[in-house]
Amino acid sequence: MVQLRLSVPPALRDTVLPLLYDDPAVRNVVVLRDAARDPDGDAVLADVARERAGGLLAHLDELGLARSGAVSLQELTAAPYAGAVAAERAAPGSPEDGVIWRVVEDQAQAAVRPGWGFHAFLWLAVALAAVAVVTDSSILVVGAMVVGPEFSLVAAACVGLALRRPRLAARAAVVLVTGFALAVAVVTVLALLARVGGWVTVDDVLAPRPLTGFIWRPDRWSLVVALLAGIAGVLSTTSGRASALVGVFISVTTVPAAGNLALGLAVWSPAEMGGSLAQLGLNLAGMVVAGTATLLGQRAYWSAMSSRRTARLPR
Repeated sequence: MVQLRLSVPPALRDTVLPLLYDDPAVRNVVVLRDAARDPDGDAVLADVARERAGGLLAHLDELGLARSGAVSLQELTAAPYAGAVAAERAAPGSPEDGVIWRVVEDQAQAAVRPGWGFHAFLWLAVALAAVAVVTDSSILVVGAMVVGPEFSLVAAACVGLALRRPRLAARAAVVLVTGFALAVAVVTVLALLARVGGWVTVDDVLAPRPLTGFIWRPDRWSLVVALLAGIAGVLSTTSGRASALVGVFISVTTVPAAGNLALGLAVWSPAEMGGSLAQLGLNLAGMVVAGTATLLGQRAYWSAMSSRRTARLPR
């Protein structure tokens, strides 16, 4: 269950409240007359089955509540009462599969406005990946993958493409490219300093690396992994399963490829640079394609489910 908190202006009172009262997937509606300020109106709280929340928010948008009133939403940790169980039974599909599209879009919009925290984590992840290459440590490769924050931008690009928000998709692509370019530049400078200090040699980068050589050698399985990771990442994002998203971070070699690219630049190895760029581009492209297709499939499924449900509602 999720909880809606609304500020309903008097002009919309007679349309918004019946919408909540008549929906069997909405329970525990609390109306405080004229209690809301800025915007002024009724303060309304309601528990909604997660799989119904997206459609209900769309209806509220159509009524203009987001423009003249206010809408906010939060996940409920628990709703242990019989009405909540009845609401979930009345909603289409399974609670675990419910997608709240407005939340997904808001998260994507937030992702394309990254702060210094995003860049700091990306720099650290790429630097950690570079150390993993020098030491040929698969453990450090996994650590670099976990630290990397780039999937939020990949998901934002998928959302922009799936929901036909070209500016969102373009912004995500720009931030993703510039973020990686800046991170690679920073780590390249650090690698050059390490080379001058004798901490990194050409042999460290070009010698056979049994545990980390896959980072810059993309093959057919690299594409398969990227596609599977894109699907899993988008599903974990839309369902709110952060623990599953960690598995995506560990499976895709975007950040390790960027770390290897920085080292390739530092020792000027065209083969390492070319392979790393190919690995990085293949993984990002595969995740975007698979993630977009997954979102389109989810959207079509929930549109059909909502249409069938609307047709069954009493009028």
